Amino acid sequence: MSKKSVWQSDKDHVIHPYTDFSSFHEEGSQVISRAQGNYVYDDAGNRYLDGIAGLWCANVGHGNKEIADAIHQQILTMQYYNPFGHTTNEPASKLAEKLAELAPGDLNHVYYTTGGSCANDSAIRMIHYYNNLRGKPNKKKIISRNNGYHGSTYLTANLTGIHGTKFSFDRIAEDWVSHVSAPNMYRRPVGAEGLSESDYATFLANELENHILNLGADNVAAFIAEPVMGAGGVLVAPDGYHKKVADVCQKYDVLFVADEVVTAFGRLGEWAVSETLYDYVPDITIFAKGINSGYVPLGAAIISSRIYDVIGKPQCEHGVFSMGFTYTAHATACAAALKNIEIIEREQLLENVRELSPLFHAYAASLNALEYVGDVRGRGFMMGIEMVKDKESKESFPPDAQIAHKIYQACLKRGAIVRPIGDIIVLSPPLTFSKEELTSLIDTVKVSIEEVSTAL
Repeated sequence: MSKKSVWQSDKDHVIHPYTDFSSFHEEGSQVISRAQGNYVYDDAGNRYLDGIAGLWCANVGHGNKEIADAIHQQILTMQYYNPFGHTTNEPASKLAEKLAELAPGDLNHVYYTTGGSCANDSAIRMIHYYNNLRGKPNKKKIISRNNGYHGSTYLTANLTGIHGTKFSFDRIAEDWVSHVSAPNMYRRPVGAEGLSESDYATFLANELENHILNLGADNVAAFIAEPVMGAGGVLVAPDGYHKKVADVCQKYDVLFVADEVVTAFGRLGEWAVSETLYDYVPDITIFAKGINSGYVPLGAAIISSRIYDVIGKPQCEHGVFSMGFTYTAHATACAAALKNIEIIEREQLLENVRELSPLFHAYAASLNALEYVGDVRGRGFMMGIEMVKDKESKESFPPDAQIAHKIYQACLKRGAIVRPIGDIIVLSPPLTFSKEELTSLIDTVKVSIEEVSTAL
């Protein structure tokens, strides 16, 4: 197809996630034609430093021949066979054993899906099933957090606490999905403005406890949270927060779901971060994105032995565990994940993140000196740069200013891709980035902010 026909066919027929229809019908899409290493190329041959790893997921970079060969070999051997009943395949079995090894605590049982949304959705369904089987059918309510992101299926869209994404959409399960405050260090809830970091963590844990009590502990099934909030603005919680809210959950028999779709597989320098970095063991953890660096769609909900011991029994005579997908435990996707994990281990990419992330964040701190930069935050290879109209009051720009989008466009013309979300610029590069590429990315962001600022 010609460049023009690709652009036109896309504009005529493809419905994109988060499409801005005010401009899409005229502008269409940027066509990314190929990718290699830490760079992607458009249909005109322009090269861009991929500052967002595709979408938090291309952890080992693009075009990796080893993963391509593993996929190729698996397709020739057996690309797919149905996973229903008592049928399995070698890659799915081997990967499940590896995921159980990498997951925290006694999370030893793997339920495969095709992505993070489906994994979160499936986890909630399993939690309700678990409570039914143990004689607690009223325990259905799920607590999420404002600005949390958990997916785009009908249920997970409502678990998501980025409420601006729901305009004109119906919301389901509003009687059993609710939200508490995000652990936002920059924009704190009323009453927490002057607290120390430790006291702020306690404040948020108390808020969760009071919310559970208001709903009735016998009605609350689970609390779901990202270790570092991604799409909601790269929010890093106050020190001690995760352990405190985990203790609250344990006190009231509320399951803790750690949504590690973004944070796992090296983005914070660990395979999974809940236990190693935040000192708590969830009841369920959710993997996707970096699980195979986005080479083939794959997700997984890893559940504890405590949960499995209940749901791993017939619920009635001749009963079966009646949930699953055609592509559950997809052989090719699992083969890609096994090779991806092997590469991360061999190339010491976790160590690369641990070594370079302090330099990355220290270098980015210089952006705080810019007139309209309110906050620079993050951990590992996750960073959020929040733009504000006024630093003193933290007043945001009006939506029509499109400040982050303009910075994104300025970066694009300089050969780097960043992600604009509201007034925030998000950076989440592949784990294969070098020190030079990280500094180049920050330099590009800095000059782009300066360019856009002069026009304000």
